[in-house]
Amino acid sequence: MVKDLPPIHKSHPQSTPPETVARIKTLALAHPAYGCNRFEAMLALEGIRVSSITIQKILNENGLGTKSDRWLALEQANAEKRIELTAEQAAFIEKLNPCFRERHVESSAPGELLSADTFFVGALKGIGRVYLHAVVDTFGSYAFGFLHVSKQPEAAVAVLHNDVLPFYRNLDLPVGAVLTDNGREFCGTERHPYELYLDLNGIEHRRTRVRTPKTNGFVERFNGTILNEFFRVAMRDNFYESVEALQADLDAWLVHYNTERPHLGYRNMGRRPVETVMSFVSQEG
Repeated sequence: MVKDLPPIHKSHPQSTPPETVARIKTLALAHPAYGCNRFEAMLALEGIRVSSITIQKILNENGLGTKSDRWLALEQANAEKRIELTAEQAAFIEKLNPCFRERHVESSAPGELLSADTFFVGALKGIGRVYLHAVVDTFGSYAFGFLHVSKQPEAAVAVLHNDVLPFYRNLDLPVGAVLTDNGREFCGTERHPYELYLDLNGIEHRRTRVRTPKTNGFVERFNGTILNEFFRVAMRDNFYESVEALQADLDAWLVHYNTERPHLGYRNMGRRPVETVMSFVSQEG
């Protein structure tokens, strides 16, 4: 005769106690860069025995399984003023999101403060080195990009003249200042082409502190994004015979970046760059 089965417990007899789960979540946010093996060792010192595999499972179930998960959780908690970030937490966020370094000098409108930079993106056969001249709005990461075979100031001016200023002019938004490093394409005498162009258009030129390139976080994050999501893929999968062909694909990607791609973390918190601009324009209108 088959005996009745024992009743099913609502919780497994070997399930992790709630207080241990809470402690694991606390550790993951307190030390977001740590791995589960390290958490296992830390818990053992507190007399709590739980395997790294179980820790990972618990973190996954609570939306903290990856460093990106913890980064976004910390940013959300900070934005909602539920926590005061420690130096360790702030440094962790800044590493994953360079924009976060600029949180103490927020711009209050699109165009108020733009970040500009130039970086080498690769070499095209028969053409040579190609550089991206990038400009990013610190209000909501709206970005512009122009490819050229040099880092000359004329190329840095071109992206401002052809793309950036017309965009803001069409929206009746003034461009207040541009932040750059101290590269030769940006800095020089009063007759330097870039300096002269900014002066003629009534735009303030701000420079990052010497030997502290980390003070231009918005364009730094953009450079990392465009390198990983566009250039490495495009230049691996395609053979470009001209800079113009690469620029055409870049222009299409920039439309995606600005109008379709949600930006996680500070400042957009999931909004697309175009949303930050147009919501401001609609409010002002």
